Order: sequence, then C-alpha cells, then structure tokens
Amino acid sequence: MSNWFSNSFRQWRRRWAYALISLLVASGLILTTPQPGQAVSIFDLILRGVQIIQLSTLSDRQEVALGRQINDQLVSRELNLNSDRNVNNYINAIGQRLVPYSDRSDIPYTFQVVEDSKINAFATMGGYVYVTTGLIRAADNEAQLASVISHEIGHIASQHAIEQMRESALAQGLVSAAGLDRNTAVNLGVELALRRPNSRRDEFEADQRGLTTLTAAGYAPGAMVDFMRKLQNQPSVPAFLSTHPAVSDRIRALSQTIDPATANSGDGLDTASYRAQISSIR
Repeated sequence: MSNWFSNSFRQWRRRWAYALISLLVASGLILTTPQPGQAVSIFDLILRGVQIIQLSTLSDRQEVALGRQINDQLVSRELNLNSDRNVNNYINAIGQRLVPYSDRSDIPYTFQVVEDSKINAFATMGGYVYVTTGLIRAADNEAQLASVISHEIGHIASQHAIEQMRESALAQGLVSAAGLDRNTAVNLGVELALRRPNSRRDEFEADQRGLTTLTAAGYAPGAMVDFMRKLQNQPSVPAFLSTHPAVSDRIRALSQTIDPATANSGDGLDTASYRAQISSIR
C-alpha cells in the first residue's frame, strides 16, 4: 500500500513539475519579447508554443526554414515551374555565380524558373529567387538577366521580406505577445511574395546591392540600366518594375554609380550565345 502511495505521489509531482515548467517558459516568452501585440492566453501559448516565431530575432537557420515553407506553398498552389532541366541549370548557374559576391553569401540560394509569359521576377526570404520565362525571353543577353537576379539577391541580402512581414503583421494585428504564428507567417509570406510591395528605399537599396554583386561577379554593369530602359519603353511597364520608385529614378541613380568607361566591360553581352542557351523556352 505504501509503495502504491509513493508511486502515485511521484507521478502527481512529475505532472505538476512539467506544468510549472511550461508555464514558466510561456511566461518568459511574454516577458522577454520586445514586440507589442495582442493579449493571448498563456495556456494557448503552451499549446501553440512550437509554432510561434519572433521575427525580430529570426536566425539565418530559422529564416531559411521559413522561406522553404513559403516556397513549398508557392510552388504547390500558386506557381507553375518550368520543367526544362537545361534552362533551370542555366539560370541556377547564373545565380550561383552571383551569390559569392553578394553581401549575404552564407545561406543557401534556390533559383527557380516560373512558366509565365509575364515579365516578372521576385524573391522571398531564405534565399528563394523566382524568374519567369517571359522575363528570360525579354532579356537580350545573360548580363541583363543576371542584373535582375542580382537585384533579387539584393532584396534577400537586405532581409526586406522579413521587414515587410513584420510591418504587415503588425498592421493587420496578427502579432501576439509571444510573436507570430508560423502558419500565419507562411501565408503572409506567400501573399507578400506575389504582391511584391517593396518600398522606394528597398528598391534603391536592392538596385545598389545588385549592381555591386553583378560587377564583382564579372558581368558588364551597364546591362542593368540597359534592361531597365528596354522594359521602360514597352507599352506597359512590367509588374516588377511598376512599384515605387519610378523606373526613370532608378535608372538615374544607377547611371550615377556606373562609370561610363567600364559600363560595357565584362561578361554576358553575347546575344547569340544567350539565345542558344534559352532556345527551348517558347
């Protein structure tokens, strides 16, 4: 009888110890978070604790994992990826050539081709870059295409997607005292990737970072301006150039940075070679 009582007491004590630890962990999340938000039940936090993330202290590993989840949802529900192995290998080779010269080369990057006639490119957090077949066809040479990819790498290097997610979550009241629910973060990341609401400051910053990366990788820097001018003269400005600031302002800022004497010095200006590489895209 005494053994039964002793075992029962130990089990009861263990259950309460686990409950107390859970309460302390959840309380710590509330007390240590620097982000204001809506009140949330402490028991709800215990139940959902593994799903809560803090955007203000997101590590590289966590960002890559979140970006992977966003990408999984994008490619399964929103995007039709091109299946041509040669084209995908070519685009990936361009992207991987640029990565070592970016300000953020210590995370893995994934470059994907989206089957879409619209001229577009975008990126999400964690190193995921998307380029449409329409944009690939619109470019005159590899350097022009590389300029777009380097711009998107610039967004990732500046962690603009995380900033946008934080601002949007706060504006929509989605952030609790503990942080942002991971599932909510993934859905928000998909929305932001497709809607591309980059600010004037973000676009200028991605342009400058992209230009530095493009040049350091050995491509002709003038290709970035050439491609923008080409797209600016089309009947309708492509979606990825239609956000603030105006294309003319971006061209002016880039032109002031590029030395005219070396604008066309570098790789990627051979149009015939480029057309041969992308010939399977219709």
